[in-house]
Amino acid sequence: MDEKKDFNPQPKHRDKLQALDNLSLGISMIAAVIIGFGIGYGLKEVFGYDWLLWLGLFWGIAAAGLNIYKAYKRAQKAYEGMENDPRYAHRAKHGDKVDDDNND
Repeated sequence: MDEKKDFNPQPKHRDKLQALDNLSLGISMIAAVIIGFGIGYGLKEVFGYDWLLWLGLFWGIAAAGLNIYKAYKRAQKAYEGMENDPRYAHRAKHGDKVDDDNND
């Protein structure tokens, strides 16, 4: 009864959650552009200026770009410690160099 149980703080279905998170990035990009277009179209109809449509579309594209940036930063943070992992230390130090002797 004194057995120690492994404490695993990671979710059981971590891979599935990560795949859904990546899928949600694509969906949020499309949704941001559509919402921006909708806001721009609504402003155009209310105020009658055509440039408001383009402004809303720009806002949507900017929001999609911000979503990509946030996902990139999240992924970068997740892989931050890989250069200290022995499996990846050689590649981190030397890169993906191709041996020049074999290219004759």
